[in-house]
Amino acid sequence: MAYCSFSGGEEYKNHFEAGMYVCSECGHELFSSTSKFEHSSPWPAFSETIHEDSVSKHPEAWGPIKVCCGKCGNGLGHEFLYDGPKEGQSRF
Repeated sequence: MAYCSFSGGEEYKNHFEAGMYVCSECGHELFSSTSKFEHSSPWPAFSETIHEDSVSKHPEAWGPIKVCCGKCGNGLGHEFLYDGPKEGQSRF
């Protein structure tokens, strides 16, 4: 199990052990290691969430969509549309 939060995510960029990534505040399951992929971003990158309600999404005027824990609202980063490992996938 690894923890996700807006700050401190750099330590999980190169972490590829099998398991779940959970919210650092409440332990809610967010991402599976099976959806993690390498990306040039300095943060861990995932192509999808565990469940549709694992995260909440909040569009921002400047572009990407802010992503928060679906249970407690902890800030996780952003969703970048069409920047995933396959054409048409998002990157979280």
